[in-house]
Amino acid sequence: MTDRTMEDGLEELEVEEAPAKGKGGKLKKLLLFVVAPLVLVVALGAGAFIMLGSESDGMAEGETPRQPTHAPIFYDLPDMLVNLNGSGRKLNFLKINVSLEVESEEDIPALKSMLPRIVDNFQVYLRELRIEDLRGSEGIYRLREELLRRVNMAVQPIRVNDVLFKEMLVQ
Repeated sequence: MTDRTMEDGLEELEVEEAPAKGKGGKLKKLLLFVVAPLVLVVALGAGAFIMLGSESDGMAEGETPRQPTHAPIFYDLPDMLVNLNGSGRKLNFLKINVSLEVESEEDIPALKSMLPRIVDNFQVYLRELRIEDLRGSEGIYRLREELLRRVNMAVQPIRVNDVLFKEMLVQ
């Protein structure tokens, strides 16, 4: 059989099958065997691209990757013990131990001089919290963000990069 006769034979088969199944059968086959795998491959490729990231990692063309110039510097705040805001007779307490991540070693003396203001800002905020505010990872995340905002306001122009919890006990 030549290639031409094979193609004619295939066309005849398709023509013969078409009336039996109707146009809906061909459309379903097309969707099932062509379109669905194509969509799946595109979705998997997009997912892999997002998960692995592009080669530039979000950098502009020609930009060099930023290398950390030094190890992070941490400053430990003293332990804080506060009673939490509650509506019942039972008192609830929060004991917290926090470290602050700063840009450089030169920021530590300035932080030490501002320590009373930092502790005051933390104490005022922490005393208004309820136990419900501290539940789950979402509560801890909100606490971290609020403490970071308050410490940065207190020590301007120094920049605190992060607030790290060393210990947190709710009783």
